[in-house]
Amino acid sequence: MTTTNPISILLVEDEEFDVARVRNTLRFFSERVRITDVVSNGRAAVEFLQKKADAYDVVILDYQISGGFKGEELIRKIKEIDPCIQIIVVTKMTINITDYEFANNLLKAGAFWYCTKYPGHIEEYIYQPTDFLLSIFNAYEKKKLEKRSMKADRTLMEGVNSMLDFRRLIGESKPMIQLKESIEKYAKSEVNILISGASGTGKELVAWNIHLKSRRRFEKFVPINCGSIPHELIESELFGYEKGSFTGANAAKQGLFEIANHGTVFLDEVSELSPSAQVKLLRVIQDGEIEKIGRTKSISVNVRLIAATNKNLASEVNEGRFREDLYFRLNIVPLNIVPLWQRGEDILLLFDHFLEYFSNDMGVSVPSVDEKAREILVNYRWPGNVRELRSVVQRLVLNCPESITAKDVSNPMILPNPVLGKDVAGFEEMANGRILPLREVERVFRTRYFKYVRSISSSDSNAAEKLGLAPSNFYRMCKELGIK
Repeated sequence: MTTTNPISILLVEDEEFDVARVRNTLRFFSERVRITDVVSNGRAAVEFLQKKADAYDVVILDYQISGGFKGEELIRKIKEIDPCIQIIVVTKMTINITDYEFANNLLKAGAFWYCTKYPGHIEEYIYQPTDFLLSIFNAYEKKKLEKRSMKADRTLMEGVNSMLDFRRLIGESKPMIQLKESIEKYAKSEVNILISGASGTGKELVAWNIHLKSRRRFEKFVPINCGSIPHELIESELFGYEKGSFTGANAAKQGLFEIANHGTVFLDEVSELSPSAQVKLLRVIQDGEIEKIGRTKSISVNVRLIAATNKNLASEVNEGRFREDLYFRLNIVPLNIVPLWQRGEDILLLFDHFLEYFSNDMGVSVPSVDEKAREILVNYRWPGNVRELRSVVQRLVLNCPESITAKDVSNPMILPNPVLGKDVAGFEEMANGRILPLREVERVFRTRYFKYVRSISSSDSNAAEKLGLAPSNFYRMCKELGIK
């Protein structure tokens, strides 16, 4: 072991006799080990370390030192100042005893090693020279490893913070504040989370934030869109297969759960999973094991599951399209993302964010936006949510390099039906772009509202009570509307 600079030692010892013995023990390697400073009490040692940050590699410490701090308390104080500095304890207390509890307490407090002082009649050495020197060299190497590890962790954390900044959730509305608080709370746990919300509301963005704030932040985040993978391929994509397990399997394939081991799996549009894939996913959640196609033994995996859907999974369960037991496993913590039109001024915050982003990306000045244009943006329904808003801003920056007016925003190529305000928003969806007879609109509304009330009720009787109807009338009206 060679070092460029001598190993710097802080000696904490209050007996001159023992200071001399330490110096003499280290004289064999004086060109590689240097006692930089000697202090005679614990408080002085703490002050030296606070003033001379990173000046020492190893502290050699008398356990029964005088002056304020000593023993395990002093060790902990030193490690608080510099977590990477290594501490070797020398003590007379273990000359005639074998005290494992004493040794364990030293190591738990943060000491690297300890040795028993030679008795006073051995004037030449404090301890066996070879062992003493080896412990110092080993302590120095450990310090270097810990500093390297801290630097790597710091670099990784900077990367995580950079990703968080890039994927930050923009919005100050009440629903967004509540969502951010939930993310902070649930990121600290390992529970499965089910995110629900309309398409384009940012479900994957929320999943990324949960992952990057969790203990798994340095591991992989693997997003899977269950709706984009054909049903006949979903199992092989999720769980993998062995070579030769079927025609065309010329090599083994790792499944996405294997790739994400120790990290987070994000199952987007989880309601699209086939029944057989739902069974295998349930096994992963319950037993932490996956079954690869063509393999007889299961493989253990450790992943955190975050699922997302733009459907009402409870209704999917009632209709028999989704397993009830899987639903309860995924829905331990439900998070709901409200549509963009319900977030008020968040629309303008997001608009300004995308406006600056695309302007910088295209190398142009940020265009001005008049108030009437902003009013139209706030009152628009945003059926495509944040995804639609992002596309709208991109088109505006391309078409309006200097200023954005109400006329620009009202262009049908930018916003379809932009004049629809909050008072009329929603009727265009109900009527599907057509003018319907009032009786037909009433039927559509009543059907939707009855389904909504049932979804939040414990029973049909409870739903009838909420609607202020007699159960018999409720059943009759459901039958007329074609509701089972």
